[in-house]
Amino acid sequence: MGFAGAALRPVVAARPLRFTPHDFRRIFATDALRAGIPPHIAAKILGHADLNTTMGYAAVYPEDTVSAHRAAIARRRQLRPGEAYRELSPEEWEEFLGHFELRKVALGVCTRDFGAPCVHEHACVRCPALRPDPAQHGRLTEILANLRDRLAEAEQQGWHGEITGLEVSIAGAERKLHTMSEMTARHGPVHLGMPDFHGVVGRLKTDKEETACS
Repeated sequence: MGFAGAALRPVVAARPLRFTPHDFRRIFATDALRAGIPPHIAAKILGHADLNTTMGYAAVYPEDTVSAHRAAIARRRQLRPGEAYRELSPEEWEEFLGHFELRKVALGVCTRDFGAPCVHEHACVRCPALRPDPAQHGRLTEILANLRDRLAEAEQQGWHGEITGLEVSIAGAERKLHTMSEMTARHGPVHLGMPDFHGVVGRLKTDKEETACS
């Protein structure tokens, strides 16, 4: 049984590897760069005028990618002060979570970074950090109409200080409406239409055709 089982297993013929002189240049480039030789030095050794040619010779293995990423993180941690890695207090953690709660606004989501002040004093219509929600298109349309009414009143009353601020808000609201329309067009439903089967479905025979066939 043992010999029979062994006979049923396929035998894969060993094929020798074939190398060309150019393959050894690529192997040298890969080993040299992995050993830490600067790329421009390896390029001089290989006689390359362009550094990109040398980098194209080197093979990048998955373990090289992981090792380089870990080394980069280790270097950044050495440069960062040690107190940056201390445990957060409950108050600091609550402040961090509260920042994301404050990013939810009526017209969309505020993309302001944690710890950054609101430079527009929560006038989200003007702020470029607001990512508008297309579902709030109607709300923003009402806000824009109200701003235009206020601008007309300010011009009638001669409130020049109000006019400047309202014009900035109106321009910001118009940009947000344009962004909402673009997002709706980009992510909206695709209407494929109704399929037409007239070309493949057999039509009913008329009475004259039935008589002719019989």
